Amino acid sequence: MDLKIKNKWALITGGANGIGEEVSCQLAIEGVNIIVTSRSEKPIKNLQQKLEHLNIEVHGIVVDFLEPNWIDDFKEKISKFPISILVNNAGHTLDVADPYCSIDDWHRVMELNFYTAVNLCNLLIPNMKENQWGRIINITSCAGLENSGPVTYSVSKSSLTVYTRTMGRILATEGGHVVMSAIYPGVVQTEGGHWDNVLKTNPSHAKKYLEERTPLKRFGMVSEIAPAVVFQCSDLASFSHGAIIPVDGGQSRHYSSFNYLS
Repeated sequence: MDLKIKNKWALITGGANGIGEEVSCQLAIEGVNIIVTSRSEKPIKNLQQKLEHLNIEVHGIVVDFLEPNWIDDFKEKISKFPISILVNNAGHTLDVADPYCSIDDWHRVMELNFYTAVNLCNLLIPNMKENQWGRIINITSCAGLENSGPVTYSVSKSSLTVYTRTMGRILATEGGHVVMSAIYPGVVQTEGGHWDNVLKTNPSHAKKYLEERTPLKRFGMVSEIAPAVVFQCSDLASFSHGAIIPVDGGQSRHYSSFNYLS
């Protein structure tokens, strides 16, 4: 299948680890030039080495989205790239689990999981509209549609989900050349990620979670999430304005008040 995105430029936040890394790799295979963000240089170097056999450009930007005014320096760094694909993948609970946490903790979680995406959309959408082509894919979570995970994380991902739906519609009314959609994964095991650590430190908890919360009784893999993201990055996703797409192995229960599988 020809996705018709060869030689385009994509920015993937958190694109050198986990789901973001797999998305970067699969876009690269499609001939897309890649710009990834990371909080450190090493993952970027590893990704560049991994993709060096492909005839594309791979650039990395070290940035901490929790730093004040990060957008000012970031804007300068990406100004020379004709970015037409944006994957807002960076996100984390920041280990804020207390539902009565401070407002400062709320700000941090919202900044990373929601405001970063809004900042980047505001930055890149004008050029996408001018060039009459753009794809924005927000990686949200089933936690943004139901009670799952820490309160702060669920609320931040819920905000990103609703933003996708409403902004997707607005972009559709503004010519329809820029398409915003969202993929929400279920529970996924990534190298060095939350569930990878739980499997090492508390395997019984991981087993209990899988047995009680997932119909497949297993974690998803990044290779199962990335293809859905890459398709939404493509020219073929021209009717996906505001689409919220689950890739969760049937985990989400927000369509019903009970589990048909139990």
